[in-house]
Amino acid sequence: MSAETPSGLLEVHNQETLPPQEIIDLFKVAFGNELYGTDALDELQSQIQKVKTDLYNRDYISAFNSEEKRVSYCCRWSPSRATAYASLFAHFKEIVQVVQCHECDQKILCVGGGAGGELVALASLFTPSREFSNKYSTSRPSSSPKKSLNIHVVDISDWSVVVDKLQRTIQERWLYAGEAQHFRVQFSHNDILQMSEDRLALSELNLITLLFTTNELFAENKQQSIRLLQKFNQFCSPGCYLLITESAGSYSHITVGTKKFPIQFLIDTILLGKKGQDSAGPWQLVHQNDSIWYRCDPKIDYPMKLENSRIFYRLYKKI
Repeated sequence: MSAETPSGLLEVHNQETLPPQEIIDLFKVAFGNELYGTDALDELQSQIQKVKTDLYNRDYISAFNSEEKRVSYCCRWSPSRATAYASLFAHFKEIVQVVQCHECDQKILCVGGGAGGELVALASLFTPSREFSNKYSTSRPSSSPKKSLNIHVVDISDWSVVVDKLQRTIQERWLYAGEAQHFRVQFSHNDILQMSEDRLALSELNLITLLFTTNELFAENKQQSIRLLQKFNQFCSPGCYLLITESAGSYSHITVGTKKFPIQFLIDTILLGKKGQDSAGPWQLVHQNDSIWYRCDPKIDYPMKLENSRIFYRLYKKI
């Protein structure tokens, strides 16, 4: 059974995560030259306008086809996304348990997460949970071996420079040296639709995130996007979670045969099975909300505008 969230607002700061200002400060440190260098902000704004034009035209490949465009996108939009994602992740006890698990290593796949929002949000949820390993914890040190969070970011554009900068800043600013080795990030510059289940290690995953990505995947290749979801059905292990998020009301429609359906209807059919059938699908819908807001704290200090988000989400569990 699915559970509807009664509130129409995500918390500005969920206590499971680092404060929003510290999340924003991480971007200010990682991209200080671009945000605060002499004449750098003018060049950044110029690149942002180019990205905006490409995104308006839904030309996602062109939007991220240069290092300058990718860095400008990260500086402009990823801080807002990171604070929203941090609150969203912490909103679900299931995801908190995955990220903060102390019993075993955990593996997360972030599809289309190259711009860094998911990475920073996961780090902001991971950091406060580590015993005696960072400045945010007052816990006594544990004698048991530390477990690791392994994050695999896959993106069709080459975000390796952005991911590397963010990862290094996370390890330097949020984790002590002994703890940094337990926050592991791998970036794959690849088309997720072309990758095998073995390359993605689907059977080993605890969480998959598809945040503001499904529309782009279906726009790229409808049939291969359907096959990707079918791979999740076939190869993900019981207990794995799948989080899908898009802008509320932004889901496009897809034509199957002679009929047109909202993409979310098709996704539900693939993951949950057809309604009315005796046999359930391979996934269970745990939480859903068709419209929930994340509103940024207006007091946050950042040299660029921070965006509020109205999102649609669904959290599934493999059964």
